[in-house]
Amino acid sequence: MPYVSNEEVTAAVQDRSNEKPPAGRVSRILDSDLFHSFLRSKITVVAAIATLILFLLSFLAPWVAPHNPFDLATISILDARVPPIWQEYSDPRFLLGTDDQGRDLLSGIFYGMRISLIIGFCSVIAAAVLGISLGLVAGYMGGRVDSFIMRVADVQLTFPAILIALLIDGIAAGIFGGVDREFFAFYILIVSLALSFWVQYARTVRGSTMVEKNKEYVQAARVIGIPAVIIMVRHILPNVMGPVMVIATINLALAIVTEATLSFLGVGMPPTQPSLGTLIAIGNDFLYSGEWWIAIFPGLALALLVLNVNLLGDWLRDALNPKLR
Repeated sequence: MPYVSNEEVTAAVQDRSNEKPPAGRVSRILDSDLFHSFLRSKITVVAAIATLILFLLSFLAPWVAPHNPFDLATISILDARVPPIWQEYSDPRFLLGTDDQGRDLLSGIFYGMRISLIIGFCSVIAAAVLGISLGLVAGYMGGRVDSFIMRVADVQLTFPAILIALLIDGIAAGIFGGVDREFFAFYILIVSLALSFWVQYARTVRGSTMVEKNKEYVQAARVIGIPAVIIMVRHILPNVMGPVMVIATINLALAIVTEATLSFLGVGMPPTQPSLGTLIAIGNDFLYSGEWWIAIFPGLALALLVLNVNLLGDWLRDALNPKLR
């Protein structure tokens, strides 16, 4: 055994103590190119802050809203159609006025935005799970399985998403015709939107999977006998999630708009559980009679929410594009 002097041991200990500890997850995020790209875009930073504020106001609605629009004990028909605070005959209790039932419009926007966001998030998650699963199977298996899934996707692309959602809503109304529709409206909307948007995920993941399955790490996994399901989930899926995140962000805004459209047409959320689309539909009946605020303020909230989410989606698409780095 070679002799090691005390000086050499001391020097080795000092060198070890001077080594930097491994960077944590937060440090890696702050040092990443994605975060620096985010900070360089002032519009994206403003959109992110505005989106965060809207999310907090909606999900914390029971605590930040001045009134509870669902509490019938606090609603009076005598307070119906009160104008905003800066107009004549206003009421200081209602900053943005009230609707035709006497509900505080600001509180209704907070609660309605929460319903719209929950439906949007749930439908995007459901569409992503369905589309990613079918895209992985189609791209990895190929052959007749791939052809069948893609032909179904091609057929669905010939119909607008709003038409598919209306069709599914009509089928559900026929099935649950004898049941209270208000109970199922929330879930029918989620299923309708999910079945309308899964194609984009499936086609994107299929293309990426067809590229990844021919790489060496997938071939090595096949050689050692790893099942196809594990290869798709553990090895291929993490490498195809970049485009999926971009699609999910953009589809969130699209799902919110589609839900608002369906509710405006009367096949979405009922007036007793108003979303932004329902509030706009209610206000549309009074738009030309002078009570413009009932429709304008929910419409502005919807436009602001969708605009900020779209701005974040556009930035994420450019930031994850290697050709633009």
